[in-house]
Amino acid sequence: MTHDTARRPHRDRRHRLPVRLWHWFNLWCLIVLLMSGLQIFNAHPALYWGSASDFSDPWLEMYAIRGAGGEIQGQTALGPWVFDTTGVLGYSGHGDQASVRGFPAWLTLPSYQYLTMGRLWHFFFAWLFAGAGAIFALYALFSGHLKRDLWLPAAQWRGLGRDILDHLRLRFHTAHGHYNGLQKLSYLGVLFVALPLMILTGLCMSPTLNAAAPWLLDLFGGRQSARSIHFIVAGSLVAFVAIHLLMVILSGPIRQVRDMVTGGRRQSGATDTVRGDRHETP
Repeated sequence: MTHDTARRPHRDRRHRLPVRLWHWFNLWCLIVLLMSGLQIFNAHPALYWGSASDFSDPWLEMYAIRGAGGEIQGQTALGPWVFDTTGVLGYSGHGDQASVRGFPAWLTLPSYQYLTMGRLWHFFFAWLFAGAGAIFALYALFSGHLKRDLWLPAAQWRGLGRDILDHLRLRFHTAHGHYNGLQKLSYLGVLFVALPLMILTGLCMSPTLNAAAPWLLDLFGGRQSARSIHFIVAGSLVAFVAIHLLMVILSGPIRQVRDMVTGGRRQSGATDTVRGDRHETP
């Protein structure tokens, strides 16, 4: 016996509540962590590889020199290359407020040089950030969010090259509110690579943890290497957020922000025509 049935499409949330809460909570945590982290960096604005600070050979350094005319110039050295970064890095501020500092006052928390307070802000929000990340990872795993919304099926793995070209051409596929392969890969990289690296290298900055788990320092090649990796990964997260914001602006900022606040709606469950044991999706 042959019969036809139709399963009508239904609409569900594009972003579920735990995803939205974690998104906005992370936003504020990352802002505080970045600004307080730059405050800590300014206490010694140089980075090294290995276990100890080799003051004669940093791979990144911000400082100030006095020019031929007596003026103070900010300098940033990246390996053998030296750049004049006066007003932004090395030396910044206006008039009597100008000072020698790695990053400018408007990028640090607090704005004035106060290492102890910067550490308090950084460590407090780091634990909030790590705890929320662990809870979200468990949610993504056990709720099916990881498999349903983030994991790439074989077709998307094969289509990654096309997705990259489409993004470079500013062509975005937002139909039905699902992520494309490139979006999924970037989110997986942040969730399971960048964020754990930030947490583990951050733990390497704790003398107490160094004594309790010296193997963690060995894993990253020493305290200074861990500090450098922490800085690099933080920079990659800033780049990710910047690209993410650019994509939001180019693909409809009002709708995107609204959906991340309210949850939005997406089409799912395309109409299926069933004939006996065969399913045909138009």
